[in-house]
Amino acid sequence: MNKREFLKKSALLTLGGVAASNIIAKASIISNPVDVKLSGNASGMTTNPSILLPGSGEPKEYTLPELPYAYNALEPHIDAMTMEIHHDKHHAAYTKNFNAAIKDAGIADMDIMDIFKNVSKYPAGVKNNGGGYYNHMLFWNAMSPNGGGMPKEMLMKEIEKSFGTFDSFKEKFSTAAATRFGSGWAWLVYSDGKLVVTSTPNQDNPLMDIAEVKGHPLLLIDVWEHAYYLKYQNRRPDYIAAFWNVINWDWVMENYHRAMGM
Repeated sequence: MNKREFLKKSALLTLGGVAASNIIAKASIISNPVDVKLSGNASGMTTNPSILLPGSGEPKEYTLPELPYAYNALEPHIDAMTMEIHHDKHHAAYTKNFNAAIKDAGIADMDIMDIFKNVSKYPAGVKNNGGGYYNHMLFWNAMSPNGGGMPKEMLMKEIEKSFGTFDSFKEKFSTAAATRFGSGWAWLVYSDGKLVVTSTPNQDNPLMDIAEVKGHPLLLIDVWEHAYYLKYQNRRPDYIAAFWNVINWDWVMENYHRAMGM
């Protein structure tokens, strides 16, 4: 058993289930419409994220979750050094700065979803770091060492209904990622009863009140240069093509079920 596996198993035993409040209060768990794999969840299952009961008025502290796999688990498509720097440096910085931003803004007792719904009212640091924290929480789970392939039948039917064919969806999503000017994200969202491909600048996301297209996130890709530059340099389309080999379709399907209220 390596060190990472030992830490994960130890954390799971300590938790004793998601009800262990003394751990949960400090964990990287947020009330959101998309489940994320939590630090210490050795089973690999997603859990229903909830820090505190609504209206508790207590400050929340968001922490950096562990990756749900080893740094090198996505190779050769995404290299270990990129994953280590992306997670340990970039995501860690967003986490630290988000905590500072909501404290400074006097909204540390607010749920992150409520912050996103009214993010235009708050300082830019809240939006930028909150989005950076949350978007990366999703991004790690959108990928898997056992990813790639095709979505399962129910989701495939919805994709074909919305885009005609899977190849048409793939082209549309890839184009949204490739043509996002500067830094940002491309998304597949469930919006107004259908699947929609969109993109957002910087660390914005479709849950924010400033989003051009609002919806329930199902899939996302990070197209900031730090997500791919060590391996792909300026070849963003090559990175996007590689991403299709690691997509965690089971997680995307869970998000679709949640969006549909299943």
